[in-house]
Amino acid sequence: MEYRCIVCDYVYDSQKGDPDSGINPGTAFEDLPDDWICPLCGVGKDQFEAME
Repeated sequence: MEYRCIVCDYVYDSQKGDPDSGINPGTAFEDLPDDWICPLCGVGKDQFEAME
């Protein structure tokens, strides 16, 4: 599942992960560290919503 940042529209795709932040491909959004932030605008996980 993908999650979209409601501030800047960045999409976190669990199949791609976030390699620049040390997040391996296949990491579910729920498994991201609590201190993970959006790589584009810097907001926390609480500013993301699930995409359908």
